[in-house]
Amino acid sequence: MIRKYDKKNKFVSMFDPKTGFYARTGILDENGKDTGIDPFMTSFPELIDIGIMGHCIHGKSGLCVKSGVQCYQNGLETNSPNMTLENFKKIANECKGKTYQFALGGCGDPDQHENFEEILKCCKEHNIIPNFTSSGLGFTPEIVNLCKKYCGAVAISWYRSEYTLKAINMLINAGVKTNIHYVLGKNSIDEAIDRLKNNTFPMGIKNIIFLLHKNVGLGSKENILDINDNKTKEFFKLIDETRFDFQIGFDSCSVPGLVNLTKEINPNSYDSCEGGRWSMYITADMKALPCSFDNQELKWAYDLSNDTIQNAWESSQFDEFRSHFKNSCPSCKHREECKGGCPIRREIVLCNSKNKDLK
Repeated sequence: MIRKYDKKNKFVSMFDPKTGFYARTGILDENGKDTGIDPFMTSFPELIDIGIMGHCIHGKSGLCVKSGVQCYQNGLETNSPNMTLENFKKIANECKGKTYQFALGGCGDPDQHENFEEILKCCKEHNIIPNFTSSGLGFTPEIVNLCKKYCGAVAISWYRSEYTLKAINMLINAGVKTNIHYVLGKNSIDEAIDRLKNNTFPMGIKNIIFLLHKNVGLGSKENILDINDNKTKEFFKLIDETRFDFQIGFDSCSVPGLVNLTKEINPNSYDSCEGGRWSMYITADMKALPCSFDNQELKWAYDLSNDTIQNAWESSQFDEFRSHFKNSCPSCKHREECKGGCPIRREIVLCNSKNKDLK
């Protein structure tokens, strides 16, 4: 178990690199007693989403479109270089002893990066756990062995194809902790309900993580879930009242839905948007963003080419992003759990409360 004391924000966080267990205290008083008040942020990101892929080698084949997943990185058109190994090592050097996990991603499958093995080795050398999400299309026994040796967990995007199931089975058979990432929108919610009810997701997976559809990149507004839609209510009711053979998780974008549409789920089991507070995203060309969903507009981007992650974290761009969480919905009784939801696409916030007041 790794423990860190954040002197500036007065809390202790703990991470188990073997199990992925993470916990933190509330703000500690002058006697070291837990006040029960959640710290707002950390002094350096505990998790960094690193977009090592500048382009998608499968993009021209339209795999995402065929699977019903609308790529938020605009993978059909993006053709930028991948992150260099030198830049990745620069990031890892600054994060050593500060950051618990790297989530490898970007515009394409991270396992197809030309320096994938060296990147994973670099993580181990710096005592940082790598995780990543992939379509699994390019999986080989060699890639799976690297996953087993170096990664905490691997997620396969639910692309509804033969290669999806093949990749999942390869990982499970190798003993790798395997998750499914399922993009939840109007075009996929019926299938999600049906598979959960009839238990037809692959056996042996560790978690199914539901990712809320956003109208970013190729994502359309038409697929955004509506809190007043009966299907949306049915889905969250099913999650609330049913126990499954695997664990269910959500991205933090979905927290307003959990707050408003569930009753049995303990609020202590989820956290509001961590962007700019606990995590950041770094693009393949070394732009730091509070969240990866700002990858098209780069509204809050900070150039790391000749600068540090620490300076990005303390920048005016990141402070502006955080102001949404500090000021939204001041009269709502759930504001500490939700903090106003997504600052980037406010139309995805699953809330119809009269106290909804997004800043």
